[in-house]
Amino acid sequence: MTEPEIFEVFAVKYATHDRNADMNFKDPPDIHDGPMPIDYFVWLLRSDKRTIVVDTGFTKETAEARGRTFLRCPTEGLALLGVNASEVEDVILTHMHYDHVGNFDLFPNARLHIQDKEMAFATGRNMRHRPFRNSMNIEDVVGMVRQIYADRVDFHDGDFEMAPGLTVHLVGGHTAGLQFIRVFTKRGWVVVASDACHLYANMEKVNPFPVIYHLDEMLEGYETLKRLADSPDHIVPGHDPLVMERYPAPSPELEGIVIRLDE
Repeated sequence: MTEPEIFEVFAVKYATHDRNADMNFKDPPDIHDGPMPIDYFVWLLRSDKRTIVVDTGFTKETAEARGRTFLRCPTEGLALLGVNASEVEDVILTHMHYDHVGNFDLFPNARLHIQDKEMAFATGRNMRHRPFRNSMNIEDVVGMVRQIYADRVDFHDGDFEMAPGLTVHLVGGHTAGLQFIRVFTKRGWVVVASDACHLYANMEKVNPFPVIYHLDEMLEGYETLKRLADSPDHIVPGHDPLVMERYPAPSPELEGIVIRLDE
């Protein structure tokens, strides 16, 4: 059996959105509704042998159109970690929502890894329905189709191994082809959940984020996250500001911008 590589794992915050708690749960919270902002991240996985980016965020123009607070281009955050976007060879796109698949053009030499089901979802009959397409940016979707024609997209049908110590898992639920990452670190197996779990409270209260394709898959996804992580503390939700409090910055200069998930 191949020895797993040990990865450093970073979350890079690039945007935020002030909102109330009722926007973050399928069922109204059982507490008084109050402020509950969400943050937006991209993730960096780095071993001695490879550098992989997970998701590419959205642009300043998209932030303005959707009323989000744009803090920095995700590539600028990655550059603070010594990563040149033009040199990245692999990008895992967890799904096709606007906040995860913009800026792919800023990674011109990367292979883009996505599930078959997700591309079919984003370009097929489901997009006739406003609740599904509201979270898509049509220019990103069309742009991804162009990347297919440019032979830059690697399609996957289910779980796959990117490297020893790095596997990607199809979970669905939030979208048809949502995938998340399991990565081996010096503190054990960490799961970068992306939107398989938006907030710690979604999973703890079994009250999902309200953008749902299949509720049963979303709820089963929580169980999959728990099974593949070394502990609940090894699960990193995709949009929770609490991760900025629970994990350390790599350096004082990166406080509030980047955190290390492997420490």
